[in-house]
Amino acid sequence: MRIARFRLPDVGAAATGIVEGDEIAEVGAVEPVELLAAGAAAMHSAARDARTRHPLGAVELLAPVPNPRKFLAIGINYADHIRETGREAPTFPVFFNKQVTCVTGPHDPIQIPRVSSDVDFEGELGIVIGRRCRHVPVERAHDVIAGFLVVNDVTVRDWQYRSPTWTLGKSFDTHGPIGPWITTPDEVGDPQNLRIRTLLNGETMQDASTSEMIFGCAEQIATLSTAFTLEPGDLISTGTPAGVGVARQPPVFLRAGDTVRVEIDGVGVIENPVVDEPPDSERSGTEVF
Repeated sequence: MRIARFRLPDVGAAATGIVEGDEIAEVGAVEPVELLAAGAAAMHSAARDARTRHPLGAVELLAPVPNPRKFLAIGINYADHIRETGREAPTFPVFFNKQVTCVTGPHDPIQIPRVSSDVDFEGELGIVIGRRCRHVPVERAHDVIAGFLVVNDVTVRDWQYRSPTWTLGKSFDTHGPIGPWITTPDEVGDPQNLRIRTLLNGETMQDASTSEMIFGCAEQIATLSTAFTLEPGDLISTGTPAGVGVARQPPVFLRAGDTVRVEIDGVGVIENPVVDEPPDSERSGTEVF
């Protein structure tokens, strides 16, 4: 099943829905992760009993996990990407954090910050954790996955390289588009056999298979849960393949007016316009000094 958050035009409140074909069955204000935790039978029942359905094209899709406790990601996890960046293959996963305030919706604008023009794209498969867990063995990792979604791990390259932790360059506001919904594992099948593509203004920049990961989804969950507790709604972005902008000659960075699209077979598509960071006077709900 595909579980989404959405809102109707001119309606401020968000709702959760189950996507069925070209419709979305509204199931109320429950968060998608809570609905997933209720189990398949409850989700099917909710879809069957839904009194309100909307054409999918008539709603605004929102980030399906709006407030994750953790947004974790892994670097240099595809062999071709390692080669294009001139790095050595890691013997242990290279994890970092994206601050959760970077999360934005599947069609929301990506902002080019005032402090840098070196903004890059990274199409990635995302995992949504469904159970509070610790010390998860590789062979049980599938038991704690609520579903999968598409991630663009937008990166401000010069800020990334200023610190060995990468967090600053990975965490600018609007630099974590996710969605378009959470797709349950039964629909996705083998997460290590999915085609992933990133297109910039219609031109293919990345085209690979998740089979090329060095550390697979299960290994990543096992490693992370050895160090700390994973919680429902935590996000894990599983790495990007070759084709990123910084590795091209000359480099290709995002500019206002661009459109970047990430597609993963069996999971979904996100597509985000690129804009300049707005002036402070246009910000809402945030005190700027």
